[in-house]
Amino acid sequence: MAADPDSQPLLEARAISKRFGGVLALEGVSASFHAGEIVAVMGENGAGKSTLMKCLAGVHQPNEGKVVIDGELTQIPDVRAAENLGIAFIHQELNLAENLNIGANVYLGREPRILGPFFNQREIRARTRKLLGDLELDIAPDTLVRDLSIGHRQMVEIAKALSQKARILIMDEPTSSLSLHETRVLFRLVKKLRDEGMCIVFISHRMAEVEEIADRVIVLRDGRNSGELGREEISRDRIISLMVGRKLVVHEKAGGETGEVLLEVRDLRVARFPDVPVSFELRSGEVVGMAGLVGAGRTEVVRAIFGIDRSLGGAVRVNGQPVSIKHPQDAIRAGLALVPEDRKAQGVILNLAIRDNVAMVGMNRWQQAGFVKDRQIDKRAEEARESLRIQTPSIRQQVSMLSGGNQQKVVLAKWMPLRPRIFLLDEPTRGIDVGSKSEIYEVIDQMTSEGAAVLAISSELEEVLRISDRVIVMHEGRVAGEVSRDDPEFSEEGIMQLATGGE
Repeated sequence: MAADPDSQPLLEARAISKRFGGVLALEGVSASFHAGEIVAVMGENGAGKSTLMKCLAGVHQPNEGKVVIDGELTQIPDVRAAENLGIAFIHQELNLAENLNIGANVYLGREPRILGPFFNQREIRARTRKLLGDLELDIAPDTLVRDLSIGHRQMVEIAKALSQKARILIMDEPTSSLSLHETRVLFRLVKKLRDEGMCIVFISHRMAEVEEIADRVIVLRDGRNSGELGREEISRDRIISLMVGRKLVVHEKAGGETGEVLLEVRDLRVARFPDVPVSFELRSGEVVGMAGLVGAGRTEVVRAIFGIDRSLGGAVRVNGQPVSIKHPQDAIRAGLALVPEDRKAQGVILNLAIRDNVAMVGMNRWQQAGFVKDRQIDKRAEEARESLRIQTPSIRQQVSMLSGGNQQKVVLAKWMPLRPRIFLLDEPTRGIDVGSKSEIYEVIDQMTSEGAAVLAISSELEEVLRISDRVIVMHEGRVAGEVSRDDPEFSEEGIMQLATGGE
């Protein structure tokens, strides 16, 4: 079923404005969404995409403007009201109860019942199994969410939204934690839902995905409408031009000489793959990408190296010297820094200011005789803000008020005063826009130009190829292969061949 552009929209935003304190997040934004179409909403971090969607889904109330559903002016006071109107929202931030199983999460607050207060557990399991099957997930509905990978948790969020049988499905960065295979499965399902008459609103920073799946693109810039593209008009260059108002300079990998081995990992074994030893090394001045499908063991390796998770064996050398890393503090003392996979849960403290987050690592550096050196903290935070180009009116701004790209810069900023020589970056650009990605790439180049070694895990093959001097590819816990920039296999096809178990 194709959308009829002349038909009455299912959902309309008319001149929506939204303020948070003194910050104007949306100013007079209008958009329409029809049955039977996939509409991508794009813009840089802070452009207002998520804020607009939250106004349409009852999370926020607009200060000005109107929401219209089926031609009728509608008030959406809360999320439950939106659900009753047929609007389902998959948030960028996962919103699951980790202590409950998958089925309980999918139907939380909407549980089918047998009698009175008693839930129909058999029905919950059956319905959940069907939803997981649609997503090609071979996982039992009784599995606890805390035992799932981030990618599988994202799929549970999607199953939860699908269970509502909505007419309008809003998806905010739904593929940010998914493997290539999981993304393909999701796209097949989304196209099927569109053909059945559902309206899909799709927020993504991944240009290739938007070019593949969108019937129409709405672009926001600085909280205002910037433009709209029909299916035949959609291209990377036109989207970027509308997003940033200028031609974006594409980051090119800076060449450079590599030096001595800074980190050597030998026969490291982790709990998830206890019988599979992992070995590799990082040299001064190089970026080593680590590719692989979700669940290949990449995150487990860096967490073990950094002392977050206990390793089952193996040796780590830094600057040629053996080190014993039992705790993250040991890793920090050895000159390692970690940017974790989930920045909001593990990388920053959202309700603290930028300067307080910068001071979190190495607190003993900021104290003297029991007193905190506030001036020194402010100085270092200001230096980090300038060098990393963190967009904020003040270093005392709460981190939760920053865009995703600027939050990620704060994660990097807190390490800068310690001057580590080995950086472990786990999905360093997840969920941030093309402009901020380019800036993060420049920061990585700056690190290596100053002699640091960088290990960068990324699920985006285009990114891995763009920033890496060589790529380590993992499959089911083992190093399946390694390719250098000058190898013929240094391509998406070559890496995917290794990542799927090929030779």
